[in-house]
Amino acid sequence: MLKNNAFILFITIALICIPLIFNGNAEYGGADGEAEELITELNESYKPWFSSIWEPPSGEIESLLFVLQGAAGAGFIGYFIGYMRGRNRGGNAEIPK
Repeated sequence: MLKNNAFILFITIALICIPLIFNGNAEYGGADGEAEELITELNESYKPWFSSIWEPPSGEIESLLFVLQGAAGAGFIGYFIGYMRGRNRGGNAEIPK
């Protein structure tokens, strides 16, 4: 079990580090910016349907909110999977009322 976890950790670190080593000077941007550039390139008269209600004061705050959103989603999914696994391990036991 420990060997499997160490192997998975090694592969994860390698998948993160290898692109950064080979493409160290590359710009890693989000898909939103790419889509906006392409739409503007295809149709210069395009006007967005709506604008943001609130713009974060800095890129760091925006990144923080994005990470918090991802962590909350991962926490919910992990809780749900753990709950369902625990419920199924109980077998045919009745749930007390």
